[in-house]
Amino acid sequence: MELPVVTDDSSRHERVRHHATPGASNSLAHWTTAKGPLRVAYNYVLVWLARIAPSLRLRRWFLRRLGVTVGPGVSWGLEATPDVFWPELITLEDHAIVGYDATVLCHEFLQDEYRTGEVVVGERAMIGAGAIVLPGVEIGADARVAANSLVTRDVEPGTTVAGVPARPMGGDDASGGVNDGSSE
Repeated sequence: MELPVVTDDSSRHERVRHHATPGASNSLAHWTTAKGPLRVAYNYVLVWLARIAPSLRLRRWFLRRLGVTVGPGVSWGLEATPDVFWPELITLEDHAIVGYDATVLCHEFLQDEYRTGEVVVGERAMIGAGAIVLPGVEIGADARVAANSLVTRDVEPGTTVAGVPARPMGGDDASGGVNDGSSE
C-alpha cells in the first residue's frame, strides 16, 4: 500500500534554493566557493558583536551592517545568532523579538548540495530563547515560537508553535494547549 505524500511544509521547501557541489566531499568542504572567505570573516566579526552588544540599538546597527533587514522596534536577544553566511536573507519586521541564544539559519550544508532560503519574521512575532529557525521559513505576524523549538515549517500569523520539530499548540486553555492526558 502506498502512503500519501504529506505536503503541508512544502512552501518552505519551494522557497529554498538548491546549489549542487562537485566531487565526493560534502558541501561544507566547498564553502569557500559558496561565499567568499573574506566576506564570511567580516560577517563573523559582526555576528559576534551583534550577539554581545550591550544595547538593542547597537545590535540592530550591527545586524543592518550584515545586510539583515531590520524593522523599527526589533529586539535582538543577547547571544542570538543570525546566519553567518547569508545574513542578507533575513527580514525582521517591525517590533519582532528574537530571544536569547536563538539561531536564524538561511543555509544548510548537506552531502551533495547546500541550500539557501530567506527567513522572514513577521511584525510583533516572537522567537523564544534557544529556538532554531531553518532556511526558507516564514513566521507570521503575532506568531510565537516557544523556547528551544526547531522551526522546520512556516508559522501562521497569530499561532504558537513548540517542540522539535515545532508544531502548533492547542487552544488557549490554562494548560497552554498541552495535553496532560486527562479526559474532558
